[in-house]
Amino acid sequence: MAYIQVVLLLSLLLALTSCFLTFAADPASLQDFCVADSNNQGFAVKLNGFACKNPAWVQANDFAFSGLHNPGNTGNPFGSAITPVTVAQIPALNTLGISMVRIDYAPWGVVVPHYHPRATEIITVIEGSLEVGFVTSNPDNRLISKTLQKGDVFVFPVGLVHYQRNIGNMNAVTISGLNSQNPGVITIGNAVFDSKPDISTDILAKAFQVNKNIVQQIKGKF
Repeated sequence: MAYIQVVLLLSLLLALTSCFLTFAADPASLQDFCVADSNNQGFAVKLNGFACKNPAWVQANDFAFSGLHNPGNTGNPFGSAITPVTVAQIPALNTLGISMVRIDYAPWGVVVPHYHPRATEIITVIEGSLEVGFVTSNPDNRLISKTLQKGDVFVFPVGLVHYQRNIGNMNAVTISGLNSQNPGVITIGNAVFDSKPDISTDILAKAFQVNKNIVQQIKGKF
């Protein structure tokens, strides 16, 4: 009886582990590749990915992207530029559960607080010095931050708010990998103060414990 109980317990643990691995990232592909077909209605109607192009029509260009060596335009109020390489840029990433992004930073430029609902991000500093950090979930809301130099690597866990800031007087560059073909991004300021339709000013005033006029001023910035 004890042996059977041990076997059942191990089976349960194995099943739970399998479930965790299954849902840890994008679903595993069931074929060699599934190049997204932008001409198919499935590209607009998403079923956890995009419709597959006929393998006979697949070309090398479906697996390639050019231009990641080109600096992005950081001439904006944030002083940063993001060049994504997701399934939108490389159709062959469809169902493969991976993507990447290049980020350029002007001196003291920032990538404002945001999170990726579908991916963990691992970031590598190519040039420059950066302050990076993420905030743990309630109730601790602990800030975990670090200064990174060229060649350093840092991880932002999936779903946690994080940011990056160039702390040098020279331009900086990072490359990130994400474990989703379409990680998504939710920028905190835009989500809260520029939703469509608007979140009620009353709600935001109570949430941030400020005057309604201040909320209106912040909304005006977006």
